[in-house]
Amino acid sequence: MKNKKKLLRLKRHRCIRLKMHGTNQKPRLVIHRSLKNLNAQIIDDAENKTLFSLSTLDKQIRQKFPCAGNIKAAEFFGEVFAQRAKEKGFSKIIFDRAGYLYHGRVKAFADALRKAGLEF
Repeated sequence: MKNKKKLLRLKRHRCIRLKMHGTNQKPRLVIHRSLKNLNAQIIDDAENKTLFSLSTLDKQIRQKFPCAGNIKAAEFFGEVFAQRAKEKGFSKIIFDRAGYLYHGRVKAFADALRKAGLEF
């Protein structure tokens, strides 16, 4: 059952990716969700390069949330990610939910990004 769920998510992600394309001015932010952690990276699809990435395994986030598999941790991760992305010079992005439902931790992360000042 798990394998079928993963295959369906990857199929959704493939369909989403056909419509999304990150550029240098407006890169794509893709999220990966596991049971205990969240990973996010900003990607320039024109050059196929990862410009910036962060995970809930980061020291600053780990100190506050040892287990980062909940909504509160996702909100805090979104705030930290947006702050560091703005320091690197990113203000406008394309949000790629990677086939995950826009619900729960993914939604909390996206709302925290918007609240912290990233535009998408």
